[in-house]
Amino acid sequence: MAEDLKETGRIEAFSDGVFAIAITLLILELKVPLFGADHGAPTNADLWHRLAEDWHHYVAFFLSFTSILVMWVNHHRIFSIVRRSDDGFLFWNGLLLMCITVVPFPTALIAEYMDKSAANAAAAVYSGMGLLIALAFTGVWQYATRGGRLLTPGVREQEVADMSRQYRYGPLAYAVAFAVSFVSGAASIGICLALVVFFAFRGLTRSR
Repeated sequence: MAEDLKETGRIEAFSDGVFAIAITLLILELKVPLFGADHGAPTNADLWHRLAEDWHHYVAFFLSFTSILVMWVNHHRIFSIVRRSDDGFLFWNGLLLMCITVVPFPTALIAEYMDKSAANAAAAVYSGMGLLIALAFTGVWQYATRGGRLLTPGVREQEVADMSRQYRYGPLAYAVAFAVSFVSGAASIGICLALVVFFAFRGLTRSR
């Protein structure tokens, strides 16, 4: 049992490092507004105006930061139940981490293009990445719970069933967001934000 805990502890520690790097890279998309030499000395009003113009960058940062935060919390929940690992579980977890590391890229896309005519394409990439992450999460969870071989002995069946039910929502909801992106980029991103709130709320109510 001690060896099992040591092994899963190593996996979770490595995963935490990947989550930390991905969430930190998001701040690189927030740039200090600069004014050209021909503009002259910028006034307070100039700076406030330029900051307001960059609203889509702030929305993108908030959306992706909270998304990764909720993903990290859910990943931690999995490891509060999983106490053993094997090669298959390692590869599934690695696939999930690969998807997590990509998040800064679609974040940069919606930050740059959400207020432009290419908003639908940017939202499609963002929601599509969310769909892949949701599928990877589902794969990790289903592999871990199959037959109960990787779970902590004595774990409540109801807890496993509740989490399994939650992971069924993710892929379907992100598939809807992806489909909607071809009609409205803003609506698609709105669905993604609603999903973050949903999964965060589900986690808070479960922990009580």
